[in-house]
Amino acid sequence: MSYALLASTRYDPFLLSCAWNNDIDGPSPYLLLHYQADRLIASAALNHQAFPHGTTFSNVKALCDKVVREHNIEGETALKIRVVLNPPGELSATVSPATAFASDPTLPSLFNPVADIPLTPVLTIHIDTQPTSDTISLKTTDRRAYDDARVRAGLQPVGSLDPPANDAPDDVILYNTRNHVTESSVCNVSFYRNGRWVTPPLAAGCISGVLRRWLIEQHRIFEAVEDELTLDSIKDDEWVLVSNGVTGCRLGRIKLHTSNQIGDYVKD
Repeated sequence: MSYALLASTRYDPFLLSCAWNNDIDGPSPYLLLHYQADRLIASAALNHQAFPHGTTFSNVKALCDKVVREHNIEGETALKIRVVLNPPGELSATVSPATAFASDPTLPSLFNPVADIPLTPVLTIHIDTQPTSDTISLKTTDRRAYDDARVRAGLQPVGSLDPPANDAPDDVILYNTRNHVTESSVCNVSFYRNGRWVTPPLAAGCISGVLRRWLIEQHRIFEAVEDELTLDSIKDDEWVLVSNGVTGCRLGRIKLHTSNQIGDYVKD
């Protein structure tokens, strides 16, 4: 295995006030950390990966507590936490600053594009200019397919300090060789269809996001049926709900323009 398994979560004291985020220990400052641990363990099992010292929710949480104490003495600053499980089964974690939540990060999933006034800010989302064929449902450190899509959209790879192009969107959505929408470069995606939000199935090639799982369990989004979210079903300026285990849910609008070549989608 040439990659490590990855879990990206958030430490944010605001989450202590969100009862839906409680774990077995009670209120938690980590965004769905118990789901993150579940996915790490399940992904490792799929890779026939052993844990020399045991990988459990308690171990993952203890590691997060340790890096938060080391980098956030007062415990008041929001942080992004990147937990890596390498092939030998060793856990490590790094942190970086994050903007603190001011409201429930799942609220955008309740937005009804037909009846509601949109929340702000609204992201600008483009569609990739070519299909991607090598994405899998596991979240790993191998981001080549996603970073390639970002570069084609004028964005920088995740973690780069270089500025994006002047006309770059906030994110870009990928699709597979069968023209089925999969995900964005950093988020799971959902589109509003027939009065509800629908998200691509894992079989399309999207990552099994932890917030995606929670939203499905809460019946806020639903898995699309076959051929429901194809490239030609995406309309210019339509709403898209994006979500991940660090930023929560956000709303975006599709900015879609077609070139003279059939099926070739280009950005503004």
